[in-house]
Amino acid sequence: MRLNIRTLTAASLVTGIALLTVPGLALAGAGEPGHGHAAAVGEPAKASSAKRVVQVELGDNYYKPESISVKAGETVRFVLKNKGDFLHEFNIGTATMHAAHQKEMAMMVEHGMLTPTGINTSMNGMDHSKMGMAEMKHDDPNSVLVGPGETKELTWKFTKETALEFACNMPGHYESGMVGKVAFTR
Repeated sequence: MRLNIRTLTAASLVTGIALLTVPGLALAGAGEPGHGHAAAVGEPAKASSAKRVVQVELGDNYYKPESISVKAGETVRFVLKNKGDFLHEFNIGTATMHAAHQKEMAMMVEHGMLTPTGINTSMNGMDHSKMGMAEMKHDDPNSVLVGPGETKELTWKFTKETALEFACNMPGHYESGMVGKVAFTR
């Protein structure tokens, strides 16, 4: 039997999407306990509830600062400024969550939804079922895409102490060092 790589890719993606529809699996990360983002990494919050603002510079494959200290239960408003020439992401998650999300981001790039410098808005509303998926969008509450020269915000409540990173999961960026640690203090 001759295998077609496109068929295998589509089958893998359909399996992945099926897993993503099970509550808690996609957000907690494979093999991690919890029921969604709140249990695994925290939860989205209103900017008005943040007691602290952290400015983060996104450059081409770096973050400034390289690590961020938080307290369990703290709500932080992140102001994210992309000073690079490429599209970058600020995503809060565990290493396992980032590994899974990198695959999703690669698929979005492969299908033209994301480009090295931005979001292809002409892909909005496109029927992705022909690609073996029901829907493809970047809308996780723990993540924001920031284009070159843009400033965006993400407000996050760190509900419990756990091993977290903030990272850019655009293809090759995490591997090039665009990852930082979230350190919990008491």
